[in-house]
Amino acid sequence: METNQYFEVTYLDSDCDHIRSETFDDLSDAERFASRRVADEHGWAIIDAVPVQESRQAA
Repeated sequence: METNQYFEVTYLDSDCDHIRSETFDDLSDAERFASRRVADEHGWAIIDAVPVQESRQAA
């Protein structure tokens, strides 16, 4: 099945206090990853659905 979006998780890496991001093709994978990032009281994560551009679809 071809999809026209991917999911980007932006999160605080509490080990080094840097904001990082990871991309996922599947929303459930992104949600699982994000939930692991918010394990402590300072953790946070945001999931964005990002439309795939033509050049990425062709690759």
